[in-house]
Amino acid sequence: MKITIVLGAFLPVPPVMGGAIEKSWFALAQEFVSRNHDVTIISRALPQFARHEIVDGVRHTRVRGFDTPRSLLWLKILDLFYSLRVRRMLPAADILVTNTSWLPLLVRDSSRGKIYVHVGRYPKGQMRLYGRAARLQAPSSEVADAIKGERPSSAKKVIAIPYPRPQVISAEAPLPLEARAKIVLYVGRVHREKGVHFLVEAFARLRGGEFADWKLMIVGSTNPREGGGGEGYLRQLQQSAVVARDGVVFRGPIFDAAVLEEEFRDARIFAYPSLAAHGETFGLAPLEAMTHGCAVLVSDLGCFRDFISPNETGFVFEADALDPVGSLVVAFRDAMSDPIRLERIARTGQLKSEEFSRARIADKFLIDFEKLTLDAERTSR
Repeated sequence: MKITIVLGAFLPVPPVMGGAIEKSWFALAQEFVSRNHDVTIISRALPQFARHEIVDGVRHTRVRGFDTPRSLLWLKILDLFYSLRVRRMLPAADILVTNTSWLPLLVRDSSRGKIYVHVGRYPKGQMRLYGRAARLQAPSSEVADAIKGERPSSAKKVIAIPYPRPQVISAEAPLPLEARAKIVLYVGRVHREKGVHFLVEAFARLRGGEFADWKLMIVGSTNPREGGGGEGYLRQLQQSAVVARDGVVFRGPIFDAAVLEEEFRDARIFAYPSLAAHGETFGLAPLEAMTHGCAVLVSDLGCFRDFISPNETGFVFEADALDPVGSLVVAFRDAMSDPIRLERIARTGQLKSEEFSRARIADKFLIDFEKLTLDAERTSR
């Protein structure tokens, strides 16, 4: 099968600047190739990468893209420019996976493949425009339901297939939690919509009491060009962290997968207090943390429900409570005060993460791709 995967205008592949979507499709492309499929990835060009090359069997074509702008309108305009460039380079294929807003509207040549729209962002009206798409694929059941609500007539075209968990690099099993330092870890964009300010405020409250020997590690970028909240937001966080003294550490972004894996394996708890009810679509970072044996604590957003069950595979706090920081503090106390329970939930979460292995998620996509191509063949007879 010939598969083309078109990624967005703003992050490159290999995913040296991060990005859950880029990481996931880069990994899936390698899995598809290992099963003898012909795969092309089209992504943003960077000076250090060749415009055309084959790496590990995956064909890469890179197109001039852009840094992420602050303006949503300008972002959509830049996405249009990028999509027009991509359209000229599309090879013949059976399946055309696209993660750009405009390409599903611009491609008219059926030889480029059945249009497979990866909805990696919460839908905001654009689903009504994708009548020609063969599939509208969401990474979570929450987003799949939102797509169906926005375009009921295409409900049969909607499918939820999650992201795969990242591949484990270390040959050794993760240490049990009791052998790790008392670290709470956050990995992600350091932005208000991720609830990092709630996290710092809650930790400052906790560290004033019986949990003074715990530390909070914040790994991620504040740079607006990388999706961060900017220097002003960082200063606000640093001010809130003063109460905790040396208990809060701002590490900055880590893009090296091996180094990042060590951060996960050093921590007992991974906290991801996202507030982005219409922005968060899956939560790859919590899944990665579960893979490495961390006990995970998240907000009660619907996108996490596919793999995090409260008090079974993770801890959950109420993001929309009257006192959300207080709710987060209670969840932390539940997690930190009972080491045996913490270990049990971490192990159950790690077992759950095995359902999201690269091979299993690739199976789901390939079965769906084959169904679409067979349906097309029957229709053309």
